Amino acid sequence: MDKTVAIIGAGPVGLAAAAHVLERGMSPVVLEAAPEAGHAVRQWQHVQLFSPWEYNVDKAAARLLAPTGWNSPDPSSYPTGGELIDRYLAPLATRTPLRETIRTSSRVTAISRAGFDKAKTKGRGQAPFEIRYRNGKGDEVLRADAVIDVSGTWFSPNPAGSNGLPAFGERECAGRIAYGMPAVRGTARARYAGKTVAVLGAGHSALGTLIDLVRLAEEAPGTRPVWLLRGDDPAKAFGGGRNDKLAARGELGSAFAALVTTGKIAVETGFAVTHISEREGRLRISAGAGSAARNVVADELVVSTGFRPDLSFLSELRLRLDPAIEAPLALAPLIDPNEHSCGTVRPHGARELAHDEPGFYLAGMKSYGRAPTFLMMTGYEQVRSIVADIAGDKEAAARVELVLPETGVCTRAGVESASAAGCCGGPPKAEPSACCAADESAKKAGGVGCGCS
Repeated sequence: MDKTVAIIGAGPVGLAAAAHVLERGMSPVVLEAAPEAGHAVRQWQHVQLFSPWEYNVDKAAARLLAPTGWNSPDPSSYPTGGELIDRYLAPLATRTPLRETIRTSSRVTAISRAGFDKAKTKGRGQAPFEIRYRNGKGDEVLRADAVIDVSGTWFSPNPAGSNGLPAFGERECAGRIAYGMPAVRGTARARYAGKTVAVLGAGHSALGTLIDLVRLAEEAPGTRPVWLLRGDDPAKAFGGGRNDKLAARGELGSAFAALVTTGKIAVETGFAVTHISEREGRLRISAGAGSAARNVVADELVVSTGFRPDLSFLSELRLRLDPAIEAPLALAPLIDPNEHSCGTVRPHGARELAHDEPGFYLAGMKSYGRAPTFLMMTGYEQVRSIVADIAGDKEAAARVELVLPETGVCTRAGVESASAAGCCGGPPKAEPSACCAADESAKKAGGVGCGCS
């Protein structure tokens, strides 16, 4: 059990992984690029989470916090990102034994096997990992028996271009473009108040930003939100409403639908951005080129088109990644947005997240590659299983200890159906799919009706 486990990233899932490693009697070393833990969460600390506290605290982390006199938050209340830091992540990182394991301002630059390049095989599995990282003192090297990469994707946002590349002019107009979910009513209020603000995207970040812009318009006349939607059907972004088992997530979609219906948000559908230019102090955002181009003029653009993993420092490792989603090969079919958009993905762990590099795992948001709909509780289950696997407890690694909440709507092969209408329907399949797994599992066990409802 005298193993050193390197954990890349001190976010919620990274700290949870470290707590599980300690609990298993192994030695965690957490490498965090920023000056303090929870740095990515600090970028969206103004945002309220969809899930209540009961889903946002890892069990091993809670056990580690208990002797410090930590007061567990009300499990039914919904924290903001800032509250998640103040009431959970900061105490976990500074008041428990984890404080001795976290190396801040330590950015990982490369990982390999000691004495082995990517092409060399014989004896590879027995060689320790060599992790190179850079801090204020210069380049450092850490050797570890296993590596869990939970560095996330927040700082690798997708660009505005619909082809996966930056739109022409996007880099040149960077001063008027923000990514993710800026605090339009908070620290960035002066930037957006009284302006025409275009928001590109159809996920929860885009919806939340547009709702905040409507509220800002009530406080600051002249604020005008414009929704740029690549698809043709705005209703697909509204979610499951009252059928969503995460009530706050369902309420967001319902509230947004009402704002669109009443015209408080201007909508441009089928808008695949190709060009961005700056003219007379404003942005000209174009879809298409030449005489067929459609144009929207705005003062600011918020790009909320999702994220992608940074794999640049993993080039000397043998990864098994789906070529489209860039998620571990066994996980990708469960989360592929081309196939489904179900909120419930079958719980998964070490088996689905392993690679051809024994002892190396992707976990947390980064394990989802370019797919959306990741939930924090999914990450906690991932690292529980992974750490059990590293410790040699194969039974615990294979065990499922999590049931995820449904969105209330499944989309599969382009067909959408509400759970109340029978969800996936039909007889049980030999192996339940990720979409409506609860429904299929219930039928397989002899149940009657739709498990998803």
